This record gives sequence, structure tokens and C-alpha cells, in this order.
Amino acid sequence: MSHPTPDSTAAGIAASPSPVADHGTKAPGEESLAPQRTRIMGRGSYFLAWFGGCVSIGTFTMGSSVVGTLNLIQATLAIAIGCFVIGIALAVNGAAGYKYGIPFMVQARSAFGFTGTRLPGLVRAVPAVVWYGFQSWIGAGALNMVSATLFGFDNLVFFFIAFQFLQIGLSVMGFQGIKWLENIGSAFILASLVYMFYSTVVRYGDVLSANLLTMEGSWGLPFWGATMLFLGIYSTMMLNVGDYAREHKTGTGQGLLTTIYAMSILPCTLFMGLIGFMVSEATGVADPIQVFANAVDNTPLLMTTLLFIAFAQVTTNVLNNVVPPTYVLMDIFKMKFRTATVLVGLLAFATFPWKLVQPDSAAGLQLFVQTYSAFLGPIFAVLVVDYYLIRRRTLDLGKLYDENGPYRGVNLAALIATAVGIVAALTFSSISWYASLIPAGLTYFLLMKHWAPCQRFCQ
Repeated sequence: MSHPTPDSTAAGIAASPSPVADHGTKAPGEESLAPQRTRIMGRGSYFLAWFGGCVSIGTFTMGSSVVGTLNLIQATLAIAIGCFVIGIALAVNGAAGYKYGIPFMVQARSAFGFTGTRLPGLVRAVPAVVWYGFQSWIGAGALNMVSATLFGFDNLVFFFIAFQFLQIGLSVMGFQGIKWLENIGSAFILASLVYMFYSTVVRYGDVLSANLLTMEGSWGLPFWGATMLFLGIYSTMMLNVGDYAREHKTGTGQGLLTTIYAMSILPCTLFMGLIGFMVSEATGVADPIQVFANAVDNTPLLMTTLLFIAFAQVTTNVLNNVVPPTYVLMDIFKMKFRTATVLVGLLAFATFPWKLVQPDSAAGLQLFVQTYSAFLGPIFAVLVVDYYLIRRRTLDLGKLYDENGPYRGVNLAALIATAVGIVAALTFSSISWYASLIPAGLTYFLLMKHWAPCQRFCQ
């Protein structure tokens, strides 16, 4: 089933009702910005897509970072609360995409305007491309270590180039490829994490029971700051969740969707966070991968860990780091899906990931993360307030695809509200995502209701 281009659909899209969805099939790589009518993911495959696509190696580090602050029970609860908040946020902001079949860049037009959507688009796309290159280099390094250990072939550059083109090849298949990759990969990821968790407990169990269960820990600000650490890993996904929700077959209520999101993300986050937490507590080394890589007396554990790292980069990149910038390029430069996907893969080379992994680059990478993270909460708040309070969950699709309609240009209310939220986020950096929501959302609501220059965006 082929989709017309956004321009050709603008005049023919119904004003209020969501497009009629069918649950048939579509050809690999057949993606567009037009309202999605062919939805290919049922509840099971949608659950597994999120399960396999949200495996961030950084979760290990997040677990290590709360050592000495939280005990084992508090760390477990912090991870669980963070995942539950993620589930709610994904269901809330993904509602428009799920109901109307529209991607993030189209959803954002009602709040930011056709031209203004470049701000949330770039905030989502630029970090994705950077992480695409960074995680590809990490994955290639893991494969190179496996090859060097088992076969004596050591060539990191070769594995990086091959690994990147493999991901580009998978990406051009679109959501058909994503569906099968994530569904198959989830089993290997879960088995690997269970084995790594078991090995950690067996190896360091005595030290862990003596330290982690007896320490008092904190239930105050450090605890809530920890929930945001694990939440923050997926805060980029909260913006463009509509890109994925539009692929899920209709008929799932918001409560069940929340459960699907939270429970698909929880297992991997819990295992990885606790592995990082326990390994760091037991060894004093913040990077559990380094600990496992040095476990020369346990070759199965080493191979499992390295293959897990490589496989996790593929499943995470294809879902999280390819789709967002691809849709941004399609929206701004009117590219076709496959062309944009290949370009995103090539741009990942230009991030020079071999430089980003150097110790002297760590401070710059951390500043980059902190900077773009300050935008995520405010943009999320603006999108949610716009859909639920301004639009009352009713979108006029014809206007969303009409470049000369009421959403043309830039909505100043959205930009001002985002700026207010950024200030709040930077002021309360330890809980920046939480702190930015109310200031940004309230500012946007008041401006839209009472400031004349923004009234045409209320139509």
C-alpha cells in the first residue's frame, strides 16, 4: 500500500476524525509523513520493539552513579519509578500519533508552527545522529574484541565501517525491518542480561549483601534525582514517541499503552542499572563492561557481554537514533525515507565517534548532553499542553498539512515557553526534567489563551 506525499494529501484529509487505519502489510521502507493508515505492529511486537530498542549502555553508568547514595532497595525503586514515569509520558505524548497516525514533526506543527518545528526537530535529531555514531563505534569495538579474542583478527576501522553499513541496510527497510529486528533481538538481549546479572551476584554476592542491604541510603532529593537519571535516558523518546505509536494497531487504550511502555522498558533498565550499581559497589570500577572485559577466566561471560554490547547498539540505533533525524530530513528537505535514512547513516560518520570516546572528550560530551537535555522537558510540556488543553485532543489534519494555513511560520508562545522551561531546568539541574514541566506548560497555556499574536494558532 503506497502513501501519497504530505503535500498531495493536504487538501483531502478529513478535518477532525482520525484516518481509517487498516492492519494489513506494507512494503519495507514505505514510510512517509502522511497520516499512517497501514499499521503493522500488534501489542506483542510493539512491546518487543520497545524492549529491544531501549537498551542504553549508559544505564550501566547511571547505576554506578548512585553508589554510596542509595541502598539496593532504594536503587531498585528509583529505577522502577523512573520507568513508570516514562510509561506515562510516552502514552500521554504518543496519543496524538496513535490516534491520527501522524509523526512527531507533524504533531509539533500545531504548537510550534511549520517553521518553528525545526527547533524541536533539531533538538531531537542532532543528539540522535551523535549517539548513532558514538554507539556504532562502541558496538564495532565490541565486535573487534570478539574477533581478536577468537580469531586473532584485530581491525577496528574495518568493523566500524562494516557495522555502520549493516545498520544502514537494516534502517532502509523502515518499520518492517525494525519490527523483526527488535522482536528477534529481544530474546538474545534478555538472555544476555539475565546471565550477566547472575554472574554478578555469584561473583560479588558476599560483598553486596554486606554493604548494599545494610546501608541507610537516602529517600530525599538524591532518591528523586536518581529516578530522573533513569528517566532521562529515554527523555528524547518522549518527544517523538508519535513516530512509533502511529505504527501500532488501533484498539489499545491509554492505560494499557502506559503498561506496555513501562513494562517493556523496565526489565532492561532494571537489570542494567542494578548490574552497574552492584559491580561499582563491589569493585570500585564505574564501568561494568570494563570489569566483564577483564574477566579473562570466564570466556563465556566475556563473549556474552561483548556480543550483547554490539547487538544492543544495533537495536537501539535503528529504533531510537535513525527514525527521528530521518523524519526531520523528510520534513525540512522533502526527502524520501530511504534517501534520508542513508544520509543519516553517513552523517553518523561525520560525528567522529573515535574522538568522542577519548578521555579528554568526556567533558565536552557531558556538556553536550546537559545542554540538549535542558530542552527536552520544556518541549514535552508544550506538546502535551497543546494537545490536551488547547486542542482538547481534536486535531484538524487538513490544517496540519497546509503550509499556508493557520500554522504557518513560528508560534512565539511555544518558543517563549520553551525558553522559560530551559531556565527552570538549568536552575534545578539535578531534577531538570521535572522542574521544567510546570513553568513551560503554564507559560504556553497562558500565552495561547491571552496573547493576541498567538491566537491564530488556537484555531
